[in-house]
Amino acid sequence: MTTSSSLSRRSVLAGAATSGSLLMAGSGAEAQPAKPAELKIGITTFLSGPASVFGVPAKQAAEMLTDQINAAGGIGGVPIRPIFVDEGPGTEHLVGEFRRLVQSEGVHVVFASISSGSCLACTPLSDELRKTTVLWDCGTQRIFEEGNHPFAFRTQGYGTPEVLAPLLYLLKHKPDFRSIAVINQDYAWGRDSWELWKAGMDAMKPGVRVVAELFPRFNSTDFSTEITRLLALRPDVILSTSWGGELVTLVRQASERRLMERSLMVLPVAEASMPSLGRNMPAGHIIGSRGDHWINHPRPRDKASLDRFTAAYQARFNQPSIYPCHHMAQALSALQAAYNKAIAAKGGGWPNDQELAAAFRGLTFDTPTATITIREDGQGLEDQIVGLSSFSSAYPYAVPEKMMLYPAAGISAPVGQKSVDWLKTLRAGMENTAGSAI
Repeated sequence: MTTSSSLSRRSVLAGAATSGSLLMAGSGAEAQPAKPAELKIGITTFLSGPASVFGVPAKQAAEMLTDQINAAGGIGGVPIRPIFVDEGPGTEHLVGEFRRLVQSEGVHVVFASISSGSCLACTPLSDELRKTTVLWDCGTQRIFEEGNHPFAFRTQGYGTPEVLAPLLYLLKHKPDFRSIAVINQDYAWGRDSWELWKAGMDAMKPGVRVVAELFPRFNSTDFSTEITRLLALRPDVILSTSWGGELVTLVRQASERRLMERSLMVLPVAEASMPSLGRNMPAGHIIGSRGDHWINHPRPRDKASLDRFTAAYQARFNQPSIYPCHHMAQALSALQAAYNKAIAAKGGGWPNDQELAAAFRGLTFDTPTATITIREDGQGLEDQIVGLSSFSSAYPYAVPEKMMLYPAAGISAPVGQKSVDWLKTLRAGMENTAGSAI
């Protein structure tokens, strides 16, 4: 006969064993979940501060797209409920919010983040909490080059191809440049993107003279000192990977003082600032978009889908969609594809966290402009379009002409290699083979 104390002891031991099995990475012993009443997605984005010029449009895109997905039946028959968190208060706050989303809100997936610093802080939490985390916008190359993260996946490109594509375009468009200056925001992205650029430039065109390396403080509003210096130095090329309000201010002040008539500017992340600049952006400068989703893409994979997305966003929010909107759309498309893949693999059953993460690895999904594949290391491969700023009657702001399309696989560091090391192996002539005119 079993006593009540023996039963109690066995229950405790059984519970402990079950808890242990759930924590064992790769054990395959995670509980098989029932289909939930709703699919909760925690989404971190900037809702305050200067980066909200990216974060709020992304939030709006998420709201619009989840409404559309839910109207069509949800994912696997389950409606989506986004839960938004503001990145603005800083990394320490965000780490706490990530834990809250997983442990208190019970989210099924986390979308994180815009800031590279945010992604670097949150990605290790995906390992610890064993929660599928989609890096929906941040660009740092360090995430998958400095560690293995089995629950983290990036659904767009990253800093290396986003910097290399404009460099290749410059080498093809203006191969005779001899001097360059950089004016970047003084924080991780500004410094890291210059390191990437210089590694590639020194390898493919050695001997270019760097006449100035300018890193004004983050959130600067006056670039008169830097512009005066650049006017005196007269570099052939000025690189700036700045973004948001600072890029708008820099371009306006540089244009007013005719700096952009004397030097060619290369602006790899300019797309999001073009609507704000309007006609204040001079024609003939190199502009990129952190992807291939220009509104005037001449040969998108699905033009009708691209037109529907841009028109719906414009109609609902009275503003054009910019690249964070497209990156959010890519994250949601990947999520749909991963769930469909995981559900099919289970014969219609609902996947647990480990099964969902497994479905992301090697996943290929469609966007309106192309197809994106997530490599075995978790990095997404997104094509890049670069062109020269130009104007037409179709848009009240600059869009690219003389566009080149650079397939992602050829401009991304291979799995297992660090970007700076790989860029140093490139050789002159790559600009003639890596991309094609569209």
